Amino acid sequence: MAVVRQYVDAFNNGDEKAMAAVCADPMQILDGMSPHVWQGPTAAEDWWRAALAEGEHVGASGYRIDLDEPRHVDVTVDFAYVVVPCTFSYNLQGEQVTQTGAVFTAALGKVGTAWRLRAWAWAKG
Repeated sequence: MAVVRQYVDAFNNGDEKAMAAVCADPMQILDGMSPHVWQGPTAAEDWWRAALAEGEHVGASGYRIDLDEPRHVDVTVDFAYVVVPCTFSYNLQGEQVTQTGAVFTAALGKVGTAWRLRAWAWAKG
């Protein structure tokens, strides 16, 4: 969970380099925003730039994810699977929007001795 929290903290701080730093190479992201899949060594940065561009297009900003208690943290030697309910909030054209019941799912693996995100997916609530 520590790596998932680091990634989400970096997201909340708008720090794409810190997001990328906790990702494995290659990385995969599956999200509801088109083109829906980002993969490769720059997946986190590419996804972040796409999210900012989409936000600018629709008038959204001030993104924040708040994690709840995880539903699953399954670890098998050097691999892990994490499912975390969460709340996503943002500003949309001057109005605060709060999306409850969302789920952040991640697959992790060890790179050397460090845990890294290998893939994540987002499901809206």
